[in-house]
Amino acid sequence: MDHISEKSARRVVVLGTGGTISGRAGAANDNIGYTAGEVGVADLLHGIDAPAGIALAAEQVAQVDSKDMSFAIWRTLAQRCAHWLAQPDVAGLVITHGTDTLEETAFFLQSVLAPSKPVVLTCAMRPASALAPDGPQNLRDGIAVAAALEARGVVVVCAGTVHSAVEVQKVHTYRLDAFDSGDAGPLAYVEEGAVRQLRDWPQADPAARSSFDRIAAATAWPRVEILLSHAEAHGSLVEMLLEERRRGGAEPVQGIVLAATGNGTVHQALEAAALRAQAEGVSVLRATRCAEGRILPKPGQRLRDAGALTPVKARIALMLELLADASAG
Repeated sequence: MDHISEKSARRVVVLGTGGTISGRAGAANDNIGYTAGEVGVADLLHGIDAPAGIALAAEQVAQVDSKDMSFAIWRTLAQRCAHWLAQPDVAGLVITHGTDTLEETAFFLQSVLAPSKPVVLTCAMRPASALAPDGPQNLRDGIAVAAALEARGVVVVCAGTVHSAVEVQKVHTYRLDAFDSGDAGPLAYVEEGAVRQLRDWPQADPAARSSFDRIAAATAWPRVEILLSHAEAHGSLVEMLLEERRRGGAEPVQGIVLAATGNGTVHQALEAAALRAQAEGVSVLRATRCAEGRILPKPGQRLRDAGALTPVKARIALMLELLADASAG
C-alpha cells in the first residue's frame, strides 16, 4: 500500500489490475504495439492531485492484459474491494483495468458487491508511453466519481462519461470514447472534476452478499460456454461439450449461453442441440448478440432468455446462478 497524499478525513483507494492504462510501447507514436500491465498503479498516480479533502492510496492487485482476466483475479479483486469498502474513512474505490474485459469485471463486481459506495473502473485506449495518453485524464475523472458524495455502485468511467456496470459495453476497437450504454444511456458526465448526474446510480442487490460468500468459498467455478448463433450454425460444438460431460471430464460444462440473433432467435440446428443439452442437465440461456435492445419474451419458448444482458454478462449471471444452485443442493 502506497500513500500518495497527506492524511485526511476521506480516502479514495486505487486498485491496479494492469491493462493498456499501464502499458508501454517502444515509441511514443505507437498506440497499438505495446505491452499491457508494465507500469505500477502507484506510478500511474504520480502527478495526479486528489480532490479537496481526499487522500489517495494505491494497491496493486494484479498486473495483466485484461484479455487474460481470470476467475482467480476476480475473486481476489472482489475481496480487496470488500476490505476497503468496509473501512469507514474510504469514500470509494477506483480500479485501473484493461478495456477488453472491463465490462465483464464491472458486471461481476456489481453482482457480488452491490456496494453502497462507488467502485469505479477506469481504463485507457492508449498506453502510458503514448505521446498523448488518455489514461491520466480517465484516472482523474474516476477519482472524482469515487469521491462524489452522491455516487454509489459499480460504474465505468471513460472519456468523461460514466456508465453503469449493467449496461456498459465496449463498442469500438481504438476510439478513445470506446464505451457505450446502449438504450439506457450514460449515468453521468465528469466535467472539469465535477460529476453531473443524469440518472440513478446502480442499486444494491440483496442477493449480492450471498453471491460474494459463494465465490469466496468456491474451490471451482461452474464452466459456462458461449456459442454464437449464425447462418448455417451447427449443433456439433454442443454435442462435443456433451460428450466431454458424459465421459466425466475434469471440468464438465454446466451452462451454455447462446449468443442469439435478433430477439433471441437461434438457428434450428443449434437450438435442437441446446435443447438436448438442457434435457441432460445443462443450463441454457439465450442472450441477444445485438448491441442494443433486449429480448422480449414470447410464449412457448423452451430456452430461457437473459433479457437485456449481453452474452458475456449473461455468462456471469448464469455462473453465479449455478453456484447458488450448488450451494442450495
